[in-house]
Amino acid sequence: MYTIPYSLRIIILSAAAASLLSCAGKSTKPDLSHQDGPPAEQVNVAEIPDAVVQHTQRSKYGNPSSYVVFGKRYYVMSSGKAYKEQGIASWYGSKFHGRRTSSGEPYDMHAMTAAHKTLPLPTYVRVTNLKNGRQVIVKVNDRGPFHENRIIDLSHTAAVKLGIKATGTGHVEVEALTPDTASAKTKSADIKIKKNSPATSLQSPIPVTLQNKADLYLQLGAFSQPQNAHNLKLKLSSDIGTDKLHISNTLKNNQPLYRVRIGPVKSIAQADELSKILTQKGFQKPQIIIE
Repeated sequence: MYTIPYSLRIIILSAAAASLLSCAGKSTKPDLSHQDGPPAEQVNVAEIPDAVVQHTQRSKYGNPSSYVVFGKRYYVMSSGKAYKEQGIASWYGSKFHGRRTSSGEPYDMHAMTAAHKTLPLPTYVRVTNLKNGRQVIVKVNDRGPFHENRIIDLSHTAAVKLGIKATGTGHVEVEALTPDTASAKTKSADIKIKKNSPATSLQSPIPVTLQNKADLYLQLGAFSQPQNAHNLKLKLSSDIGTDKLHISNTLKNNQPLYRVRIGPVKSIAQADELSKILTQKGFQKPQIIIE
C-alpha cells in the first residue's frame, strides 16, 4: 500500500493533514504557524546550474501504480516519454526544506527539482515560462501540487530562474526530456544563438511556436454538435453571467469541435475563483487552457 509522503505541500492547507502524517510514519504534527516561503539568506541562483538529464533507475519510493490524496486517485505514468503539457506552475520553499520527498530524497529548495502528480520519479523536464520565454531543466523527484489547476510545483530556485517567484504562479509548458532529446535540443538552441546574434546569456531563446501563447482560458466543455455547446453556454450565462463566456470553434481529426470557454482570464487568481464558483454551482471543474 502506498503511503502519503510527509512532504506533500497540501498538508499546510487543511486540518485533515494531521491524519496523513501518521500514514507517512510521522508522529509530530506540522507547525502550521510557520508559513512556506523563500530562504532567509540571500542565494545567487545564477550560480546554480540546471539539472543534468541522465539515465536513472526509477525510485523505489513514490512510483505506485496509483495513489489517493484527499479522496482523489492519481495514476502514475509508466513512462514520461513524449509528455508535454501547458498549465499553471507553483513553487514551494523553506517550509519543506530538508524534508523527505516522495522519491525518498530530502527536499532542497536550492536545487533544480520539482514535484508532479503522475510523472515517474525521477523524470527530467524542461519548463518554459510562456510569459517571458525563460526555460529551466529540473528533476522531478516529488509528488504534487495538489492544488486545483496546477501541473507542477517548482523548487524556490527554479521559480526564481523562471521569474514566477513574486507572483507565486506562472503559465508554463512542461516537457519531459531524455538524455538524447535534451542533447539534440541543446545543440539546436546553440546553433540558433550563434546564427542570430552573439548571445550574452546562457538562456535558450523561446521557440517561435510558444511565443505569445500565454492567454488563460477555462474550458467547460467541448462538443461535436453546436447545439450542445449553445445549451451549456445558455445555462452558464444564467448562472454566472460573465461577458467573457463564448464558444470557440476548431477542428479535431478534421471534424468540427465547439468549445465552451471563459476568457481570456486576466489572472491565475481570477481563474481559481471562477473555478471554485463553477464547482460550487454544480458544474464540472473547468480545464485550464493556455494559448
